[in-house]
Order: sequence, then structure tokens, then C-alpha cells
Amino acid sequence: MSQPARLVVLVSGSGTNLQALLDASADPAYGARVVAVGADREDIEGLARAERAGVPTFVRKLSDFETREGWDAALTTVVERFEPDLVVSAGFMKLLSQEFLDRFLTLNTHPALCPAFPGMHGPRDALDYGVRVTGATLFVVDAGVDTGPIVAQVPVEVAEDDDVASLHERIKTAERAMLVDAVGRIAREGIAVEGRRVRIGGGRR
Repeated sequence: MSQPARLVVLVSGSGTNLQALLDASADPAYGARVVAVGADREDIEGLARAERAGVPTFVRKLSDFETREGWDAALTTVVERFEPDLVVSAGFMKLLSQEFLDRFLTLNTHPALCPAFPGMHGPRDALDYGVRVTGATLFVVDAGVDTGPIVAQVPVEVAEDDDVASLHERIKTAERAMLVDAVGRIAREGIAVEGRRVRIGGGRR
């Protein structure tokens, strides 16, 4: 049996997507394990989740560096130490440099069906627009905001009595399941990214 794929997960907050990956990777059949968790802030629940699971953690705060380029380089260096097969941005609230993205295949989620409603307020924007179906997207991170090649999407119906909080909560539940499923498949089967086309399968990356 091949070694499990190595995941580095980046967090900025509570780490619920991280917890879903930690829970899934406890099963050897999942095919991946979280080897490190990084953050841009100290004293957050995401780091506490990692520590409870016995996973190494690191923090690189932007304010500790004189330049954004210095922070980018430091983040790239520390992630490289853990030799990840895949990096997952799980609520990480910093843009990643092109150097980082060239070095590591990085996935992120967005609480809308891209390319609709990019940015910080996907559920609110969907409600304001009056769509009947929104959802969550898993994508390969590129230099844009929620613009990378799409790996997976899951629809979520908008209820008549939804507010932003209730809609976002259902989207997050669907998002976690989509993330866990796709990361496990990528770990076991590999991933190919050609332009905007993403194919899971064909051997490990």
C-alpha cells in the first residue's frame, strides 16, 4: 500500500474544515493525512484542533515581517519543510504568492457556485440577487479571487425563510462533505490540471 498523501492545512479561524479532514484521515483507507497546520494568527481554535490531534503547527504573522514578500517567502519555506503533496487553504484569510502557488498545488473552498458571487460575501450576495440555488465550490487557487480551475461543486437550495446565517450554515455543511470527498479522491487517485480543466484520477500527482 502506498504512503498516504501529505496535507498541509492553512487556517485563520475556527478550523471546522480542518477538523473534517482530521476526522477523515484517521481512517487509513482515506489515503491522506494532515502533516502540519499553519496559521497567520495565534491563539485560534484551528491551531488548538491540530494540537489536540497531535499535528505539528506553525504561525507566520504578516505583522512580524517588514514586507509582504518576506512573509510570502517565510510561509513558502516553512510549508516546504513538511513536503506536502497538497496544501488546503481552509479559511485562510491571506492571499498566497505566485511563488507559493507555483511550488504547491493548493485548494480552497468558496461558499457559492463559482464564477457567481466571488469575494467575502458569497451567501449574502446570493440572497440579495434572489437565486434559488447556490452552493459551494472547491477550486485550485490561482492569482485571482475565487477564480481558479474548479475541482468540485455542490448545490444548496435557498429556502424562502433563509437569512445569511442559515444559508451560510447549510452551505458550510455541504462544503465540508465536498472537501473531504474530493481531497480523499485526489490523495488516492491523483489530479491533473490542464488550463481550466481539472481531472481526478490517473495516478497520484
